[in-house]
Amino acid sequence: MYTRIGIVGYGVLTRSIRQIRTKSTILSRSNFIDVSRNPNGYFTFFREFSVAALQHRRVLDPDDPLSLMKEDGVALCSQMWIENFREPEKTVSNLTTYLRRFELWVLAYQKVYADETGSYLPRNSVQRSSLKDLLALRNAVLDDRFKWGARLDFYIKSPRDKTEYESLSKRKMKIILTTTQPTPFQDRIVQEVLFMILEPIYEARFSSKSYAFRPGRIAHTVLRVIRRSFAGYLWYIKGDLSTILDGMKVGMVISALMRDVRDKKVIDLIRSALVTPVITTKVIDGVKKKKTKRKYQKKKVLADDEPKPDPYWLETFFGFAPEEAGKVPLWGHCGILSPLLANICLDELDHWMEGKIKEFYCPSKSDVIWNSPEGEVEQGNTSWPEFVPTSGPDKTRKMDYIRYGGHFLIGIRGPRADAATLRKELIEFCDQKYLLKLDNDSLPIEHITKGIMFLDHVLCRRVVYPTLRYTATGGKIISEKGVGTLLSVTASLKQCIKQFRKLNFLKGDRDPDPQPCFRMFHATQAHTNAQMNKLLSTMVEWYRYADNRKKVVNFFSYILRGSLAKLYAAKYKLRSRAKVYRIGDRTLARPLKERKGLSPEYQNMLRFGLVESIEGLMYTRMSLVPETDYTPFPGDWKPDHEEALLEYLSLSDPKTLKEQRNCIKEQGLISPQDYISMLVWNYKRNAIVANNISTRNSCDNNMQIREDYNFDLSNENHNKKDQNDEDDEERLEVA
Repeated sequence: MYTRIGIVGYGVLTRSIRQIRTKSTILSRSNFIDVSRNPNGYFTFFREFSVAALQHRRVLDPDDPLSLMKEDGVALCSQMWIENFREPEKTVSNLTTYLRRFELWVLAYQKVYADETGSYLPRNSVQRSSLKDLLALRNAVLDDRFKWGARLDFYIKSPRDKTEYESLSKRKMKIILTTTQPTPFQDRIVQEVLFMILEPIYEARFSSKSYAFRPGRIAHTVLRVIRRSFAGYLWYIKGDLSTILDGMKVGMVISALMRDVRDKKVIDLIRSALVTPVITTKVIDGVKKKKTKRKYQKKKVLADDEPKPDPYWLETFFGFAPEEAGKVPLWGHCGILSPLLANICLDELDHWMEGKIKEFYCPSKSDVIWNSPEGEVEQGNTSWPEFVPTSGPDKTRKMDYIRYGGHFLIGIRGPRADAATLRKELIEFCDQKYLLKLDNDSLPIEHITKGIMFLDHVLCRRVVYPTLRYTATGGKIISEKGVGTLLSVTASLKQCIKQFRKLNFLKGDRDPDPQPCFRMFHATQAHTNAQMNKLLSTMVEWYRYADNRKKVVNFFSYILRGSLAKLYAAKYKLRSRAKVYRIGDRTLARPLKERKGLSPEYQNMLRFGLVESIEGLMYTRMSLVPETDYTPFPGDWKPDHEEALLEYLSLSDPKTLKEQRNCIKEQGLISPQDYISMLVWNYKRNAIVANNISTRNSCDNNMQIREDYNFDLSNENHNKKDQNDEDDEERLEVA
């Protein structure tokens, strides 16, 4: 029997042995012959064979990228944010371990792929060949074989790049090597990985006074902080350090980076990105290009993986970007790392100014707003938080600071001499730290009455005379006129006209005249109106916190409506704007052109789907523009992601749980554990009561049944006795 088992299993097991090809499982035929002599030999062999097969399955291939993706990349990034916010002051020295994690590289590939093609690629849809190329790129970075700005040798190529670089001619190769080329796809992946590693480290350390190139801190946040914290300041210093955004010395950047990061691999990678020269096309001065006649171009059809260009309304909105937000740093081959590195370098200035704010603060007991030694921001007039009394020599000395990119604003409440002293110290600090030569003209000291321009909004003071009512001694109510100031944040119409002129929407300064928007000449009326409505809704949102929001948006609507009216007059040969308004209505919602030979009404054509529905222009009247948003801004404001992180850390801290339990006990409330135990006790008690009730009911039912049965038996016996008596009487009568 055992011999048959060995012979039958020989063919099956030898196939598996050939597939495994290991010394421990290569057995000769004699081993199977010995099975007949030893009955337990077959089972011993089968056990050894199964163990060898399991060991073979556990061996992972280091060159297989699928075996390296053990965790989700987003979960790994969340873990990094939590660790850095838990210990924000800790010096980081083990970033190479994160640089080895293949999950981060796959996540970076997904982000760059979405930017390149305009579509999101799930992790399960990434091709195996792309994963192998991505693994080769990671290994090259770890082995110091990666070079920034490669033009012909790539570890991984863009999905849109179909060029075969091996078969290029010498002329084309020379053009590629000597002209300006877009950032290589593999460089952007490495930049994205470094950015994901470094951003949580420095976001936990950055000052709360900086609001540019950071998540959750936008220009609207700056305007709300200014409205809340800069009320009552008389002197303002507006500084421009945007030359730092153009570039800094490599040694200064690396020294600022090494204050918190001590990982040699990451530091060397960023240093090589700053040092490697960027090849750009040289522009020869004095040589003018010949004007060539513009040829007719066919409408371009986008490829399947080609992203769509920005729409016209978005390009126009970007043209209204303020000066402070118009410049984005780009240092060497750092790419998206450049804004982060700029914030790292300027973070020293932020912390230095925070120290100066604490030194400068001097409270006064006669001040209504700030009269505490701590100088809390929330302290003030409870009836009117924005109301600030006029300053004087016996008022509180206070200072505040805010930075957006390379531009900063300092508000000072006190004499002008203090502002001049601070400016002198600031010039010395920038000269020592950044080797930046500033003078008094580059840091002007301006009074609030002149109006300070920041982010295309004018900060000015409005004097108000509110009626103050209070109760005097004796219970008499006194009302008298007070004097105070309000900080007004208004949008600059002059700046709006300047931007409109750059975009060729109007001409003239004092009496602006709208110009036709010829960029939309070949578009339909419905598409043109839709584009302008998107632009108007975006501008309404941009001027959300401006005091003159209605006036500015109404001016925008007037310019755009006049521009479209002139465009339609030229396009449909209607001669004047008045005729366009007469046919198309004030909102330009009616069709201005009808097909020849077809004279049904527009609504019938719209119902049958023969024409596009035309959307009328928005905000044609000032009453339609929404009001200014005056919602209060909290003093301890933090972005949503930071609030969630801090709340998670506080809830995971055992001290917080202990404090909550003590507080519940002190207030006489029931703790969650007691509440759960009480619920369990109630459940058990109800179960016992229900069981007793059911038992009692069953007993009562049994007693009733027994009584009924006994009653029936007694009745039956009694009836039988009566029947017997009657029978006996009948027998006696017969006898």
